[in-house]
Amino acid sequence: MQSKGGEARAKALSAERRSEIAREAALAKWEKQGGGSKVPKAAFGSPDRPLIIGEMQILCYVLEDGRRVITQGGVLAALSMSQGTATKGGGDRIANFVNTKSIKPFASNTLTQMITEPIKFRVSGGSVAYGYDATVLPEICDAVLEARKQNKLNYQQEHIATQCEILLRAFARVGIVALVDEATGYQDVRDREALQEVLKKYITGALFEWAKTFPIQLYKEIFRLHGWAWNNGKMPGVVGKYTNDLVYNRLAPGVLEELERLNPKDERGRRKYAHHQFLTRDVGHPALSQRLYELLGMARASRTWVEFYHLVERTFPKIGTTLPLSLE
Repeated sequence: MQSKGGEARAKALSAERRSEIAREAALAKWEKQGGGSKVPKAAFGSPDRPLIIGEMQILCYVLEDGRRVITQGGVLAALSMSQGTATKGGGDRIANFVNTKSIKPFASNTLTQMITEPIKFRVSGGSVAYGYDATVLPEICDAVLEARKQNKLNYQQEHIATQCEILLRAFARVGIVALVDEATGYQDVRDREALQEVLKKYITGALFEWAKTFPIQLYKEIFRLHGWAWNNGKMPGVVGKYTNDLVYNRLAPGVLEELERLNPKDERGRRKYAHHQFLTRDVGHPALSQRLYELLGMARASRTWVEFYHLVERTFPKIGTTLPLSLE
């Protein structure tokens, strides 16, 4: 009778709940056998709350034992490294990079141990993830920048050195703010986004070229005018064409052509840099910034994409084209 009652209850459960129960049972059995006895859970963090530095989104967590970890994918994103085709979760890619001839001589024993023994932990829902102590990033950055200082980097690693310079300077600036907050007790009342806001303010000077220049609100308005779902800001390819058309093609004579010459596409059709990184600070960037916010104002005032585009055409006609006239 008890068996039949159990079967009846099982049938009454949804398929999703039955799967959840089965997963929990499997995890419990695995832990009982010793396989999960040392696998901590993530107490804080989620894919929706990455650490944002400029245009980088770094997935990180705080484990129940207090360790701060960055996922393997988060490390790859921070260093602007591709995962590669022969790696599992990014771990092999990171280990192979640190063990290259140019980097290995400058890697500390701590870094070597970190990449050899990644941290295994469970995120919400019970799935297993792999990462490293958060200090892995400054450790890698130190090794890469020392290799560059000794002229040991190859040309394929130069862009990673650039990323490392951005990261270390950003960490230094935010670190001192966090220490002051802790010493004064302000950390208990500050907004959870406060440190990232500080970070944004400090990404200037030598890091000016890599800062996020285009206001995200403009792209949200473009999505609204098209009736597209925002989808966490994942941009369809046509948005790049809109940027060239609405911005660079109307900024000044020959600007877009010169930017495409200085910043050509590679064999995969991608550009190594953003076009705005080639604009001058004293003229190019102020003009770009003004134009972007002018476009944002027009977009907000428009009800449809066609209305917005016609407004742009009248106000900022493409260089070398005839100004459209209203016949009404």
